[in-house]
Order: sequence, then C-alpha cells, then structure tokens
Amino acid sequence: MDSELRHAIEDFLYLEAELLDERRLREWLELFTDDLLYWMPVRHNPVDRPEDLADELSKPGESYYFNDTKETLRVRVERLYSKTAWSEMPPSRTRHLISNIRVKKDDLSEMEVHSNFIVYRTRMEKDQDIFVGTRKDILRRVNGQIKIARRTIILDQAVLGAKNISVFL
Repeated sequence: MDSELRHAIEDFLYLEAELLDERRLREWLELFTDDLLYWMPVRHNPVDRPEDLADELSKPGESYYFNDTKETLRVRVERLYSKTAWSEMPPSRTRHLISNIRVKKDDLSEMEVHSNFIVYRTRMEKDQDIFVGTRKDILRRVNGQIKIARRTIILDQAVLGAKNISVFL
C-alpha cells in the first residue's frame, strides 16, 4: 500500500476524532458523502462459536443502534446544538482513540478501510462509559478530498453498560 495514501487516511481519521472530541459536529458532518450509510448493528451472544464474526451481528433490516443517512445525522447534530437533547445536557466529554488502521482495498475511487477504536465518555460528575470496537469504512475520493461514504460500527460489547449512546462513535 502506498505510504502516502496510508498517511492521508490516518490523518483523515485523526481529524475526525479531533472534530468529535472538540464538539465541532457541523464540521464533522462535512466529512461524509451525501449518500452516506452510518450503521451499527446489535451484537448477539450465540451459544455456539460461529464460523464467521458476521453471524454474531444483526443483519440489515433487523435490530441496530444506528442506521443513519447524512440527513438523519444532521438532525441529530442540530438537536445537540439546540440544547434540547436532555441526554447531552450538560454535554459529554469524549476522547476518541483510533488504531490499527488498515487499508483493505483501493480501486482508485473508493477505499475499504478498517480501524479499531476506543471512545471514552464522561458526563457530569460520575458518569463514565467506554465503547470499544471496530469500524469498517468505505472512503471515497470526492473532488480531491477523502469522504466517508459507508461506515459500519461493530462494538465488542453485546450488552451495553451505558445509559444511552448519545455520542458519535
């Protein structure tokens, strides 16, 4: 893989983390294509060891935590700016840590990129949550810029200890 491309993708994902942690959510939205699909399936705990990790995840049309388009993300973001989102009053403080960035495929217009993440969230005096998982992104080159066209978020947790998921992963 071209080291210049890998560096550009890493910088892009680190910029995304910075925008989220600094609550610059309108700028964050601009990192996505207009036909975005931002999806986080529910994870199941099967009794038997599945052949494929995908067998532990809900399928499209089944249960999910997020199934957003760019427009539904925009509504969620604007709600946070309007101060009517009770789960974010006062707002959460987050730290997004991104690692193990791997470029799986590049066809010169789109790239499949996998990365691992830890999102630490604290709110008020005692609320703390940790979300851990992997992201499978389709990044697209648009007018010389990298944009996120598809994101699948897979949490390691099957049962969430958090009261809600009011932050973006």
